[in-house]
Amino acid sequence: MAGLRSWSALFWLLVADAHVTAALRTRMILSGPEADSQLTSTPSALLNYLDNTVSVRPGKTSSPGPEPGDLAAAFTVPTLDGEFVYVPGALSGRGSVIIHAFTHQSGFLESLWSSEASLSSLLRDLPDSAQVLFVSLDDSSVSDVLWMRKQLQRAAVHREKDVLSRLHFSPLPAFALGNWIPNVLYSWGCTGHNCGLTQAVFTSGDWKMPIVIKRLDARYDWLAAHWGQRSYRLVDAGDGCSPAPSLAGAVAWVSEGNCSFFTKVQILAKSNASGVLVYARPGDPIQDMNCVGDECLSPLGVPAAMVHLEVSVAQALGLDQLVNVSFQNTPSPNFFISIDQQGRLAEMGWFLYPTFMFINWQAQWFDFYTDLQTKLQSHAKVFSVFDKVVMQGEKGAVATVELPLADVLDFDTLELDLSLSCPGSRDSSCAQWDHTVQLFVCCDPFGLYCNMELGRWITAFRRGIGHWLTDVSPLVPLLDSRKCIFNMKTVAWAMPWVVSLNLRFSTANHTVNHVEKLRPFRVTPLYSGGTFDTDYNNKYQPTKFSVPASVKKVELYAVITGHGSDENGCGEFCVTSHHFLINHIHNNTRVFESAGSPLGCAALAKEGAVPNEHGTWLYGRGGWCDGLQVDPWRTDITTQLDTSGYESNTVVYFGLYDGRDPNPAQKPGYIIMSSFLVFFK
Repeated sequence: MAGLRSWSALFWLLVADAHVTAALRTRMILSGPEADSQLTSTPSALLNYLDNTVSVRPGKTSSPGPEPGDLAAAFTVPTLDGEFVYVPGALSGRGSVIIHAFTHQSGFLESLWSSEASLSSLLRDLPDSAQVLFVSLDDSSVSDVLWMRKQLQRAAVHREKDVLSRLHFSPLPAFALGNWIPNVLYSWGCTGHNCGLTQAVFTSGDWKMPIVIKRLDARYDWLAAHWGQRSYRLVDAGDGCSPAPSLAGAVAWVSEGNCSFFTKVQILAKSNASGVLVYARPGDPIQDMNCVGDECLSPLGVPAAMVHLEVSVAQALGLDQLVNVSFQNTPSPNFFISIDQQGRLAEMGWFLYPTFMFINWQAQWFDFYTDLQTKLQSHAKVFSVFDKVVMQGEKGAVATVELPLADVLDFDTLELDLSLSCPGSRDSSCAQWDHTVQLFVCCDPFGLYCNMELGRWITAFRRGIGHWLTDVSPLVPLLDSRKCIFNMKTVAWAMPWVVSLNLRFSTANHTVNHVEKLRPFRVTPLYSGGTFDTDYNNKYQPTKFSVPASVKKVELYAVITGHGSDENGCGEFCVTSHHFLINHIHNNTRVFESAGSPLGCAALAKEGAVPNEHGTWLYGRGGWCDGLQVDPWRTDITTQLDTSGYESNTVVYFGLYDGRDPNPAQKPGYIIMSSFLVFFK
C-alpha cells in the first residue's frame, strides 16, 4: 500500500494547516452518538483508513449492486474538513444526501463547475435539509476537490456561507472509497445529458491515431438536432460571424466570440453546414451554448457543440489537410446519485443543461415527499382501490370497491392518495412520454353520476417517483352508493404504469371560528372541454339552476388543462383564460399565467412536480405539469346567486386566448375539462 501512503502524504502536504487540522478534530458527524466509535480525527488515523481501503477500480461483479429504492448501507469517507459519516436511520426524516462524482473527461461537468450562475444556484437554493458529498472519479482527486471547494467558496456571498457547512469534499478518488458508492456509480452508469462522455473524434490521413476530445452539445431545448452517425469533413470557418463558402455537408470549425452562438449557427446553417463546432478561447472553459431572448423564436435545423481548441486540428486545417470529424457518446459512471430522507437510494434523473439547480430541485422534491409521508400518518378511514396494479391499454385499471355509505357520508374530507411507478426499479423502464391520467367513478350506473372524473394527474417523462395527495372533498356526493366502480386510464398506446390508489376519508374541525363547517351534499355537472379552435365557444349554452333554501354555500369546482400546440403553442404552452359567467354579471376566471414560462413547472418541485424528467418538463403548462396532480380550482359563488325562485340562476362557460376566441391557423390544441356546481349545507 505504499502508493496509497505516498498519495496520503501529498494530501496532507496540500491541506495540512491549522484550520484543516482543527476541523479534522471536530469532524462532520451525520449520525447519532452511537457512531462515535467509528470516527477518526488525526492524519495517522486517515493513513490507516487508506491502508484498509480497496484501491482497485470497480469492474464486473458476481452479484448485482444496490438498486433505486434499496436502503443505503452505512459508509464513512474522509473529507477536507473531517469525515462524512452516514448511518442508516440516523438521517431518516431529517435530511437527504446527494453524491456528485466529478471527472475532467466531461464537458458537461466542466461547464457545470465553471458557470457562476450554476454555482450560485446551489448556494442560494439548496434546501436546508440536504447535504452534498463531492468526490472525483479521477486520479487528480485531491486537486479536484480543492478546486471545487474553492469555486463554491468564491461564489458564496455573505448570506450563503452557512450552506458551505453542508457541502463536503472527499479527497479520496471514487475508486478508492472502499464502500458501495463506486458500485452504484458504475452500475448505474448512463449516457444522458448529465452523464456519459460526449466526444468529438478527429481523423486525418497524416495521423496514426484519432484525436478524441470532450464536447458539450448546445442546450437541449434550443437545438434539438442531433449529430449523424457518420464522419463529416471539417472546414475552418473563422469566427463564424460571416457567411463561409463551400460548407455543404461539412461541419464548420469556428472560434468563440465576436458574435453570439445563435448568430454563428444561423449564419453557418444558411451556408449549408451540417453542424457547427465552436472552440473555446485558450484558457476559457467550455460553455453552455444557448440562444438569448427573441433568438429562441427562430428555429435552426443543425446541431452545434463546444469543444476546446485542439492544436493538431487547427494546424492541419491551416495546412489545408483533410480533417474529418465524427461524434460519439461513451458510457461513464453516473455523476449523480442520492439518498432520500427515508434512507433509500434514488436516481437523480436528467440534468437538461449544466446547472446545479437540478440538484436543488431533486432535494426539494425529497422534502415534499417527506412531508407527504407525515400527512399520510394522520388519522383517516382508508379504502384501497388499486394496490400496485398495472395500468395499460384501452381498459386501464378497473376496480370495484364497497364503501360503507353511512361511514363515508359522515366524513367531510376526501383525499386521493395516488402513486405512479414503473415496471422496473430504474427510470429507464418508465414511459417515454407524458400523458394525462384520469380517474373515473361510477356509483350509480343509471344516474347522472356515472363515469364522473374524480381526479386527474400527468405522468412523469421517464421517471417513476410520483406520489401525490389530492383533496377532492367537494366531490364526496359522487360516492353515493355502497358499491362504486373506479376506472383509471391514460392513452391506450402508452407504456405501462404501476398504480396504487387509496381513498382517505377524514373529518376536519367541525367548527371554524365557532362557525359550523359545511358539507357538500349535491354535485351538478356543468361543462367539458374540446378542440380549442374557432368553434370552441359556440357549443356552450347557459345552464339554468336553482338554489334550495337549505343551501348555505355554492362552489364552482373545475379541473381544466390545455394540451396540444398550434402556431401559438395552444393549449399547452399558451396563456389561456377560462370564464364562468354567473347571472350575466359575475365573471369567475381561471388564468394559466405560467404557461410557456421557462421554469414554471420546475418551481413546483417542492409541491410534488417530479424533477429532472426527460424532455422539457421545466416549462410552465396550461394548468398542469409533468409528474404532478392537477389541482381542482374552487371558488365560492354564493353571493353571486339569486335564491328567490325556480331556475333563477344561469351559468355559462367560455375559453379565450389573448382575450379573444381561439382562432388557430393550424393544428389546434384542446382543453380537457370537468366542471361542477357543488351545493353545501
